[in-house]
Amino acid sequence: MMKNAIVKLLLILLTLGFIAWANQTLDSYTLSILNNIGIFAILALSYNLINGVTGQFSLEPNGFVAIGAYFTALFLIPSSDKIDMFALVDPAPIVLQMQATFLPAILIGGIAATIIALLLSFPVFRVRGDYLAIVTLGFGFIIRIFALNSPAYTNGAMGLNDIPEVANFMWIGTIALITLIVMLHIVYSKYGRAMKAVRDDEDAATAMGINTFRIKTVAFMTSAFFEGIGGGLLASFLTTITPDQFSFLLTFQLLIIIVLGGLGSMTGALLATILVMGSMEWLRFLDDDMVIFGMHTGAHPGMRMVVFAILLIVMMLFARKGLFGDREIHEIIRDKFKKKGKA
Repeated sequence: MMKNAIVKLLLILLTLGFIAWANQTLDSYTLSILNNIGIFAILALSYNLINGVTGQFSLEPNGFVAIGAYFTALFLIPSSDKIDMFALVDPAPIVLQMQATFLPAILIGGIAATIIALLLSFPVFRVRGDYLAIVTLGFGFIIRIFALNSPAYTNGAMGLNDIPEVANFMWIGTIALITLIVMLHIVYSKYGRAMKAVRDDEDAATAMGINTFRIKTVAFMTSAFFEGIGGGLLASFLTTITPDQFSFLLTFQLLIIIVLGGLGSMTGALLATILVMGSMEWLRFLDDDMVIFGMHTGAHPGMRMVVFAILLIVMMLFARKGLFGDREIHEIIRDKFKKKGKA
């Protein structure tokens, strides 16, 4: 037990050391890629809790990310800038009163998403399966439409600009690490075991005395909290947000990541985030003019997405349950060592 605790502590310290080193040393382009990976890691890990671990086919992340992003942005932007920024109508009085520093702002964004998740859980978890997906998909559309048609609160289609750029890799990397630690602790706790029981057979879980509504609500609220945090980091990182950024495409990207990593595997979701978000940048050279055997291929914008899609198809054909299935990487390594020991 003590040995495992020491190993975990060393891994955490090494990760924090890498984050601090990267934040001070790497160039802005590399850091932008790492920041993007870190933010999507937070979103994928939290989404995997409700969709993979608890087995609820929810399509709501874009809604909660938008809530976190808008709340954080409104708290960070100075009141004087809001008056100049809101061109369609004057900002609502409450919007002008919203002021906070960075950490309280992103926490408020996460808490706001959590409260909405709690209220939403009562109607949402009256249904299951595909019906649950439709209801949560509708919630994402509602949030986006509200952002478009409430210019006094969100500045409408023009969005929010000049958001203070506070979220650097130190913030994003550290919060991504905290998210991973929290999610792994939940997975291996009694709540995590109850969530897996709900995923495997909800009726059997109910018969065993598990309050399935409470378990699903806890997972939903926890997922929403970290998605709101991720949205706040995204707003500060990009320094500008519009309703179009929070379309279903965002949820679809996260769904690809957690399925590729393995539904229910947190370390799988982390690795898949690195592969998916990193590949979108690493394959960018395919869009440009290349010289192959002395011949210019010409520029083909979008070619990287074609190659990326083919790679995804190939990976899913050979790993139908994702990279790690529903297991964590340390469980896979441990099982391999056990097999070698028996051999």
